[in-house]
Amino acid sequence: MGDTTDDEVRALAASLRRLFQLTTAVVDEDGRTAPLITKVSDHLGLDLGDVLSVATKFPAWEHVNVQRGVDAYLAEHTPGAAWFGVSGSHRGHEDLLSMLVAARRQQLYDLGAADYATAAVGPDRTAEVVQLGLVATRAPDGAPVVVGVRGAAAEYGQPTCRLEVLAADRGTARAVGEEIERLMRLHDVFRRQVLSFGVSEHRGNELVSFLPRPTLDADAVVLPDGVLDSVERHVVGVAEHSERLLAAGQHLKRGLLLHGPPGTGKTHTVRYLMSRMTGCTVILLTGPAMRLIGQAAALARRLQPAMLVVEDVDLVAMDRGHSPGGTNPLLFALLEAMDGVGADADVTFVLTTNRAAELERALADRPGRIDLAVEIPRPDAEGRRRLLRLYGRGVDLRADLEPVVAATEGATASFIKELLRRAVLDAVRAGGAGTPVIGDELAALAREMTDERRSLTSVLLGGKPGPPGRPRLGPHAVPGVAPDIV
Repeated sequence: MGDTTDDEVRALAASLRRLFQLTTAVVDEDGRTAPLITKVSDHLGLDLGDVLSVATKFPAWEHVNVQRGVDAYLAEHTPGAAWFGVSGSHRGHEDLLSMLVAARRQQLYDLGAADYATAAVGPDRTAEVVQLGLVATRAPDGAPVVVGVRGAAAEYGQPTCRLEVLAADRGTARAVGEEIERLMRLHDVFRRQVLSFGVSEHRGNELVSFLPRPTLDADAVVLPDGVLDSVERHVVGVAEHSERLLAAGQHLKRGLLLHGPPGTGKTHTVRYLMSRMTGCTVILLTGPAMRLIGQAAALARRLQPAMLVVEDVDLVAMDRGHSPGGTNPLLFALLEAMDGVGADADVTFVLTTNRAAELERALADRPGRIDLAVEIPRPDAEGRRRLLRLYGRGVDLRADLEPVVAATEGATASFIKELLRRAVLDAVRAGGAGTPVIGDELAALAREMTDERRSLTSVLLGGKPGPPGRPRLGPHAVPGVAPDIV
């Protein structure tokens, strides 16, 4: 090596590098390029090194909509297109183009079948989605492209769903991606559904669940005279006359606050609104999912007419005076979300709380946040009679209701509902199905449930508290423990 010049050493190194590149190229036994690379390159008419990729990320819960958008695109442009996949291990870390490059250089992947999974498309329906796969199709202008979909894989640090378009130039790939997104919104599976946002600590992502839409008529909602009418005018009336209101220069976005003691029927009233507005998308937020208020508000605007329900809003919207330093990030997120939905959007914000006096005043400072606050009080005597008849439907109720009405003074709807359930249970235990519920027994049970020895159960169900001066659990002593259950 003593007679070897520097130029010869560099030439040798370049030759060895070139030899290494050639020997690490993926070839089969006949010397042909691997089928996976061939399938993509032949369709695009390009060497893999000249392929460009445009990728778009979506929340994991949008996977089913991505699939709907791609399916609609394929139906229009290449109806007979077949999905194919990538075989090999450790497929959760890279995007599809990187996997193709790794297939050529390092023999990590090869042609395989597409991976499939199932996703909910309703409360009791599912659909098949591509978890990892590619499909050869064409752009709107006829140029060849390859579309790839891969679902979220939080275990590999991939908490989002990805749509990738491979093409000869970026403009073509972008045009295909934009058309698929347009079709996603056109065929959005969430539209006119009842949805619940949630979080999963184990999967590290946001979740959206479908809920059945309640079916309630006005007779099932026992409120003081005029209260339900007022709520309907504010929420349903605006929706029914949205076009005329917009033409008159009036805003559509509105806010409703339902407040009152636990168990009086706030959630029940919300359920009635859901039942009443069958063409409306409903999004429910409660508990830890309240941190997703921004995403929920954006979804509500996208799917309008929509109703965004935030239950127990006092958990995040307590007056800033109660927060250290006057800061409350979740409150600011709520206010920003309510303001961010344009006034022309047919979106209703419905908030419920057991502690209206502690709410941040800024919620009502601007139209479109809270335009109407409605108290859902404890029922009066007539209300308790109506509730006894309502929850006594289907029961052989041989009762003089007046002693029961008197015994339930100060009780809530949820308390009376539980009273009837226990009365039926006691009657069944005593004599089997069909045994009548006698009035004296029902009144005695009501007094038992409100007995001070059972004050905790009574308060949790919205019953009247124990006598003054006696130890008892107040409704504020355990925040969140007494949600509306009616």
